[in-house]
Amino acid sequence: MATVVAGYGRRTVGLLLLLCVVVIWVGSSFLVSNLFGEQEYNRPFFITYLNTSTFSFYLAGAYITYLRTGPCSQLAPRKRSQSDDDAISRANGTSDSTGAADVVSTPRHRQPAAESELHSRNRSGEEVLLVDVCEDEAPAGDVTAQPKLTVRETVRLGVAFSMLWFAANVSQNASLAYTTVASSSILCSTSGLFTLVIGALGGVETFNAARLTAVLASILGVYCIMEYGSRETDALAMPLSWFGDILALLSAALYGGYTTLLKRQIGDESRLNTPLFFGAVGLANTLLLWPGFILLHFTGIETFQLPHSGSMWAMILVNAFVGTFLSDYLWLLSMLMTSPLVVTLGLSLTIPLSMAGDIIFKGLAVSLPYYVGAALVLAGFIGANL
Repeated sequence: MATVVAGYGRRTVGLLLLLCVVVIWVGSSFLVSNLFGEQEYNRPFFITYLNTSTFSFYLAGAYITYLRTGPCSQLAPRKRSQSDDDAISRANGTSDSTGAADVVSTPRHRQPAAESELHSRNRSGEEVLLVDVCEDEAPAGDVTAQPKLTVRETVRLGVAFSMLWFAANVSQNASLAYTTVASSSILCSTSGLFTLVIGALGGVETFNAARLTAVLASILGVYCIMEYGSRETDALAMPLSWFGDILALLSAALYGGYTTLLKRQIGDESRLNTPLFFGAVGLANTLLLWPGFILLHFTGIETFQLPHSGSMWAMILVNAFVGTFLSDYLWLLSMLMTSPLVVTLGLSLTIPLSMAGDIIFKGLAVSLPYYVGAALVLAGFIGANL
């Protein structure tokens, strides 16, 4: 019963973190819209690169943690109990009479907690266990808990995530240059369907009729909001809209891919050194993607130009440190505490909230389908949590 209560509490925290992310991303979208529109600073690659590079500052937190905890070499004595004997026997597939002498040596990061314990005797002759107190190991006596990811595994995962995350964001931003905001938003909302399918194939999501209905309701809601909710129409035809639509779909597929990758590789947030992970993401982005500036500049796709005013720098830095540095940290914790599908459908709430902001602050006129679409998006999010 206590485990069930703890599970619900953990999920509730994850949903609260998700709502914080939604609010932050809505505010961030208004900042970016102002930069691209009123400020006439349409530099999606530069902004995405700067945003992701801020993750490098998490390395400072990882280093401070290392200095505080030290290397994983400290051993603390603990009296051996019958449960320890049983756990060691189960881990080695032997009976209780076999004892600890038959423990087979395996690589440390693959050992159950019971196998990584060393045996000794205290001065009174009682057998004790030397328990590794490093935070990278599972709690004492918990043979089912998985060990934390090693530094190499964390860095490797961070580099892979960095490439997928950057490609997804650049694809979404680039799609706006070729297709309408409505089409891009609708197609990007199919990330819920990609997340469900890829997650089911990866073993981190359950594919059933209820979840499929929730995803389809969310997509239909986004369609109603973007296609019929606003009276605003596009003045110019976009002959390459098909290319923008492909980029938007690519962004949705990449999102489904990297969320599933993280959930499958990490599982529980306690296994991940989060500052080290995001630090690796930021460092990989900084070191590997800077040639993109040269390529885009000389091809004329995006000429390199720094912001030319203090207000523009202020908006860009606020967007970077709040809209990305903080919000993505909360997003990752939320995804690990709930599921990739729940987070994906929850982030669809940014669309009706963004439209609500336009209604309140810009006087945008909307029709009935907007409210129907907002209700469908909310219903899809609730349905995924049932």
